[in-house]
Amino acid sequence: MKDAAVLDPPRPKRKERRGGLSWNRMKQSRYYYLMFAIPFLYFIVFHYIPMFGIMIAFKDYNVFDGIVGSEWVGLRYFKDFLSDPYFLTIIRNTLLIGIYQILFAFPAPILLALLLNELRSSKFKRVVQTVSYMPHFMSTVVVCGILVNFLSFDGLVNQFLELLGLEHIQFLMIPEWFRSIYISSEIWQGIGWGSIIYLAALTGIDPQLYDAARMDGANRWRQALNVTLPGIMPTIIIMFLFSIGAIMSVSFEKVLLLQNGANFETSDIISTFVYRRGLVSSDFSYATAVGLFNSVIALFFLSIGNYISKKASETSLW
Repeated sequence: MKDAAVLDPPRPKRKERRGGLSWNRMKQSRYYYLMFAIPFLYFIVFHYIPMFGIMIAFKDYNVFDGIVGSEWVGLRYFKDFLSDPYFLTIIRNTLLIGIYQILFAFPAPILLALLLNELRSSKFKRVVQTVSYMPHFMSTVVVCGILVNFLSFDGLVNQFLELLGLEHIQFLMIPEWFRSIYISSEIWQGIGWGSIIYLAALTGIDPQLYDAARMDGANRWRQALNVTLPGIMPTIIIMFLFSIGAIMSVSFEKVLLLQNGANFETSDIISTFVYRRGLVSSDFSYATAVGLFNSVIALFFLSIGNYISKKASETSLW
């Protein structure tokens, strides 16, 4: 009997059981798959399916003929946009706001995360986090309403200037003030929410590195420079690449709500130009061509930034 058992060893489990085990794992993780399905469907429905409409940029679109039936005109609308006398103005305004966002709004959440990491009082830390997160959940309309009221001629800011003996300033009527107002509001609204990802990255740093730094005589400033910053540098690089990719994607809603005839020369950007030509003037083909041009420029900046990052730090998006 023993010899028979040796000659006929137990057979391995069939593949069907492996499939059953993987299905059980999927069933156990069904809520995670459900959480993934919601953003996945969002991007499919609102980002990938509408890509079919890009064809409008290469056609003389007519609503009655449809996208397929409209006449093909090639690059005509791209050439019209490049030769438009207003081309350089909106490109300059869009690029300047995008660059200012990277220079001033991008480092702000990093600095806040580093400062919160140095706080010893957990209660005070939670209070600061809660207060800094709140503006993120305010709608753009509410934020712009606050800005308009505070920066009006008789608003809170001018009342404070009056107490200091200074003259009132019509902030939203002066073109030179628009970019400063926009960037300041972006920092105020996004600094707390943006710091979350850096605080999460800080938790992944090995505490033994801080112990070793203290044994070497490093103070808190040296620990931040030599341990904390290098520990979150991959996260900073990835977020920086995302910021470069969004350099041409200035907030359309905020600009439109703060825009007026007086600050038009510095507040008009590509997205507001597309809105006027596409929805107000019903020039759908021209507006689509301008929007596609904007996306191509953003992809170019992202590719250049990704290439430089990959060569310099071996951290990249692809």
